[in-house]
Amino acid sequence: MARTQGSRSETTRPLIMEAAKRLIARHGFAAVSMRQIAAETGKQVGALYSYIPDKQALLFELMRSHMMDLLQAASQLDLKTDPGTALESFTRFHIDFHLARPEDVFVAYMELRNLEPDNFKAITSLRHEYEDVLRGILIKGTNSGAFQLADVRVSTRAVIAMLTGVTTWYRDHGILDRDEVIAIYWRMVAGSVGYKPA
Repeated sequence: MARTQGSRSETTRPLIMEAAKRLIARHGFAAVSMRQIAAETGKQVGALYSYIPDKQALLFELMRSHMMDLLQAASQLDLKTDPGTALESFTRFHIDFHLARPEDVFVAYMELRNLEPDNFKAITSLRHEYEDVLRGILIKGTNSGAFQLADVRVSTRAVIAMLTGVTTWYRDHGILDRDEVIAIYWRMVAGSVGYKPA
């Protein structure tokens, strides 16, 4: 199908993805139609299929893009320090990254159930790759005696769930600013792994 006259793939496709993300975050994947996405971008419905095969592929790409950005950013962390410092760095990074992208977070976590099996497997694999970053820190801290954990795998998922949960309630210009919230969450994370910062 021909593209709408005057459209460019490098500009139109990102606009479609942003509109879809915004609508899904607001209404949920099941409630959003390709027609709504087209209306949001000022395109005809048929034109969307020049850029994305279907709604499932669109959801997968939104999640995949978020996870790849997250993994790329996490790879820049300096974790070759003592476990406590590494855990604090991870905590601050995770909250900062996710608070800056509330719509991405909603789609990536709340709409996982709507992925088809192969797409679900691919996204969960990327999520496990990110969990491994934190798991490595917790293993190092447990082995050194800095952390006291009954189960590293459970603790990994519990810490990530707690840190991600801040996006459901935090708002800029609230009672606490972002640095204060991060400091509070860091103390909670430290306590949850039995670590006592100096």
